Amino acid sequence: MAESVRPGGTYQTLDEQREKLSPAEERFERWRQTIGLFLGPIVFLALYLLPLPLPQDQQALAAVFSFVIIYWLMEPIPIPVTAVLALAMCILFGVAPADDVFGAFSSPTIFLFIGAFIIAEAMMRHGLDRRFAFRVLSIPGVSSSTYGVIIAFGAIAALLSAFISNTATAAMLLPIGLGMMGALSGLVSEQSEGQTDPSRLRFGTALMLMIAYGASVGGLLTPIGSPPNLIGIGFIEEQTGTTITFFQWTITALPIVLLMFIALCVILIALNRPEVRRISGADEYVEEERRRLGGISTGERNTLIAFGVAVTLWILPGLVSLLLGQDSSPASFLRETLDEGVVAILAASLLFLLPVNWSERRFTLTWNEAVRIDWGTILLFGAGITLGSLLSSTGLARTIGQAIANGLGVTSLLAVTILAVVVAILISETTSNTASVGIVVPIIIPIANAAGVEPLIPALAAIFGASYGFMLPVSTPPNAIVYGSGMIPITKMVRSGVFFDIIGAILITGGVTLMVQAVGLA
Repeated sequence: MAESVRPGGTYQTLDEQREKLSPAEERFERWRQTIGLFLGPIVFLALYLLPLPLPQDQQALAAVFSFVIIYWLMEPIPIPVTAVLALAMCILFGVAPADDVFGAFSSPTIFLFIGAFIIAEAMMRHGLDRRFAFRVLSIPGVSSSTYGVIIAFGAIAALLSAFISNTATAAMLLPIGLGMMGALSGLVSEQSEGQTDPSRLRFGTALMLMIAYGASVGGLLTPIGSPPNLIGIGFIEEQTGTTITFFQWTITALPIVLLMFIALCVILIALNRPEVRRISGADEYVEEERRRLGGISTGERNTLIAFGVAVTLWILPGLVSLLLGQDSSPASFLRETLDEGVVAILAASLLFLLPVNWSERRFTLTWNEAVRIDWGTILLFGAGITLGSLLSSTGLARTIGQAIANGLGVTSLLAVTILAVVVAILISETTSNTASVGIVVPIIIPIANAAGVEPLIPALAAIFGASYGFMLPVSTPPNAIVYGSGMIPITKMVRSGVFFDIIGAILITGGVTLMVQAVGLA
């Protein structure tokens, strides 16, 4: 039986992966990386030097962005290296000054990553992830079915993310999912008589993707589930005068989210079908492992305290807003002070203060243990924040959106709604969901007005579409977090993301149109 499957070695060169690859896979990877190595610079130079009808900063950013997308998809160099290289290119080619480019690394989201990863490291260090995993596996019918494990994790992610951030949800569930993979990978490998490396099991890929995608889908259920929801609601109220209440949003979103979750389960399991469906002897194995774990240790208890503090403080602002109203003084105070990044750092700091042996001055986590977290993912997301900000500040995103609208000549409600969803999804693939809302909603409302249609439905559809972004690690924080597990090949994330984006666009277009009318918003 494998120990806990730990993140690490996520961004590996072909040489580092060679022992895990079949000859056919090695040939494919070699060609993919070689083509990407040369294609990226060629496309960059072409876009940078051609006389395009764009301002210089937009043209330079378009060239850099095209280079980055090719290198992220082809992986000729590690993805985090591409990300920070893109930042240097933005400075060298005059897109923005250094202070603006590197300023994104002061984002609270970066510190949410750091704090959450440190907590996850402590959970794995003390075995709390395995205890959680075996507790979930002990639910009747779950552990004996790989499908049951995948769907159960997706449901938990979706429910949690309706009330706390998608990022925090993914960060909480990642170590539990890794612990579960450590618990079951041995049995799955033995019974599949195939792949023995836990990090390359399709079961693990499906489980990790379900955590990320389930969190993104569940975040749509309530206005407080994800920042883009509230930002989009604010745009709609400001530009159309329509106020959407918590209840109206939730009732509108509920059937759409349910359909999305069903589609998610079907797509992920179909595209990443686990090596076995039933795991023989899993129930007995789980019970035996739970007995072997024994009572909870001091390190586990301390980690659980830090974890509980983080979850409580993440939930508290939304809960107070729900009970007392979003505009109440306590709710406003908590939203301003209990930033998710602040909470993550506070909770992580407890791990260096809570002792496991006071007389020997041994604490729950040491700094040498804490620095094992996945710094590559942190660099990747920080660069993603910068690129998204530059898309907006240079006006390139607006230029792209307007060009699409003008080129397609949309004139009907359905056409404007489809445009809103497609553009929002495409932009959210390469920038943050929040930035996508800030880019698309202000554009789509005047487009709808110009077409002579009610802008509420297209604007709402754009908000829902902006929470999509399933193709790349940088598309959403949950994607980046689970990609750091080392269990998701970039090609599988892209393939799964493409299918879910297409199905999701159809569900959003039809679902928002029907539910807005059913609820009486339009």
